[in-house]
Amino acid sequence: MLKIRIIPTLLYKNPTLVKGISFDSWRRVGTVIQAVKVYNMREVDELVFLDITATDEQREPDYSLIDDIADECFMPLTVGGGVRSVDDIKHLLDVGADKVSINTAAIQNPNLINEAAEIFGSQCIVVSIDYKKNNFGKLEVFSNSGKIPTNLEPYEWAREVEKRGAGEILLTSIERDGTLTGYDIDTLKKVSENVGIPVIASGGAGNYDDMYKILSQTKVTAIAAASIFHFTEQTPKEAKKYLKLKGFAVRIL
Repeated sequence: MLKIRIIPTLLYKNPTLVKGISFDSWRRVGTVIQAVKVYNMREVDELVFLDITATDEQREPDYSLIDDIADECFMPLTVGGGVRSVDDIKHLLDVGADKVSINTAAIQNPNLINEAAEIFGSQCIVVSIDYKKNNFGKLEVFSNSGKIPTNLEPYEWAREVEKRGAGEILLTSIERDGTLTGYDIDTLKKVSENVGIPVIASGGAGNYDDMYKILSQTKVTAIAAASIFHFTEQTPKEAKKYLKLKGFAVRIL
């Protein structure tokens, strides 16, 4: 049976980790290496590291930093932010990333998904989809860390990235990000039930029951979270214990 994954998300804004609400990430929450060492001890299944300013600043990923993180990280590591080309993906994999997340570049050049999947394999290509309601009340995908509307609908874009070879989708509700009010069940349900690749739920986790609800009501196979682990006493290990009691298969050492 496929085990449910608990995946802390690390948002990096040089020189530290940050967290906020609805992608307004202003509150500094510590250093990257310190966080990685803590999560090593807390039995997380994977880590997602996103450099949230690299794309807007039009710079490449910080390969030296990723190399340092990978040396300390004892679980699979997904890296995103500033990825614009196949060469960027290759370099990240070379310095220790296990998967690479692409977002804005995939929207600007969808063929990048095809090329990356063909060269490196779908298993290491994650497409990140950030969405919120637009001025007309319709759900829309936004690029550049939630700043630029794209005219793409989350469900349709998810279907396309799957066809192009993405191995996973990281689906984030911008409006629920950092609010601790629970996941967007309706959108996650629609997307996860209509694609054949794993969908990682992101945006809104406030407690373990929020995780149980999204798993029991949708077909998501992994849960990404940040604020719940930064600002409450709740931990990834305890989350997995809770889900195990609810009947879900999880990895507990």
